[in-house]
Amino acid sequence: MEIGFLEAFSLPFMARALATIAVLALAAGIVGLGISLRELEFVSDGLVHAVFPGLVIGAAVGGDAGMLPGAVVAALAAAVLFVLLGSGASAWGAGGRHGRRGDMDAAIAVVLTGLFSVGVVVVSKQRGYVAQLQELLFGHLLTVTPAQFWQIVVVALIAIGIMLFTLRAQLFHAFDSAGFEAAGFRPRVVDLALTVAIALLTVAGVQALGVLMVVALLTVPMAVSRLLTRRLVVLVPIAVLVPLVAGAAGLWFAFDWSVRTDARVSAGALVVLVLVACYAIAVLIGTLARRTQAAARTGAGR
Repeated sequence: MEIGFLEAFSLPFMARALATIAVLALAAGIVGLGISLRELEFVSDGLVHAVFPGLVIGAAVGGDAGMLPGAVVAALAAAVLFVLLGSGASAWGAGGRHGRRGDMDAAIAVVLTGLFSVGVVVVSKQRGYVAQLQELLFGHLLTVTPAQFWQIVVVALIAIGIMLFTLRAQLFHAFDSAGFEAAGFRPRVVDLALTVAIALLTVAGVQALGVLMVVALLTVPMAVSRLLTRRLVVLVPIAVLVPLVAGAAGLWFAFDWSVRTDARVSAGALVVLVLVACYAIAVLIGTLARRTQAAARTGAGR
């Protein structure tokens, strides 16, 4: 059976999946700017893992309807905990034994492995836990319900709102942290705002893409964008466009593969693979551009 690209996305579940990707792409582009400029990729990974026990406990208590509240509670609690750990690590590290980054990363690693293990223990107590665990880890992009879609929209918009409201402070803190503190700003408040935005975006994406896949959404688009341009004003549009294109391509590949082979293919996994392919292409383009510029400078110097 042959179904064209546009015809495939006229199907309600495909259109809803693409709309979900579009919402997440917009949020990932805006929040991802803060993640990238502040080098918080590891914190983002920690938040994703910290959300897992909230999802599991929420599902165990309230079924599908309890997943979002459970994830939100876990994400916000983890955001506060990570900011406090970061502050404590900074103070302890000032004594000279370790730097802030090493201490904070170690603390987050301990917390995320503990929380993730709690989630696995809880889910293993449920019936059919293998299938449930697979859905929580890898998502169900093609079966997002209308109710879940609007939940994702609301949570993503809140994350975007927090980021836009604190954007100037976030940029000031990212480019001149010493000047930021000297100007009288409170770093912990800005850190908490960014971490909460990351946590909420994690909650928004985890229902569709799963715990493991949402890490790529938080980090890869902005990484691709920074490889292609150094202009701040262009970073976010590229970071939004990349997951949108990858999402459309991944959804189409999953749909076409499933129709042709009559096999179940993870749409979320294919979207992430296309994102990774975009990153590889961006690395290649960046390498070629640098070599061309170097050759041009060498030729001009002769």
